[in-house]
Amino acid sequence: MKTEILQQVTIVDMNEEMLTRVDFSHAVDVPGSLAIGWSVVTYPLGLREFEVVYDRREERTVSSKVVDIEVDTTGEKNELRAYLEPITLIIGQHDIGAAE
Repeated sequence: MKTEILQQVTIVDMNEEMLTRVDFSHAVDVPGSLAIGWSVVTYPLGLREFEVVYDRREERTVSSKVVDIEVDTTGEKNELRAYLEPITLIIGQHDIGAAE
């Protein structure tokens, strides 16, 4: 079964008006199992223009809880998607530029 860890990211402008919402994929084919309430450790997210990317400038990590698990049994391959707590990134405040 294919397992993917996703996080919904809302991108807003400085006036907190929503520009877009995307699902950022942290990992695919994760070994083991996941459950709601478990924590997943990743790098923090930032923006490179309008693209959501890992912000590895400070080599720190963040922990996010699994808030939902979706199992898709309609296709040939069963897929499991674990969703982390959603976050909001602000254009201009979460820009990491060309560094990574």
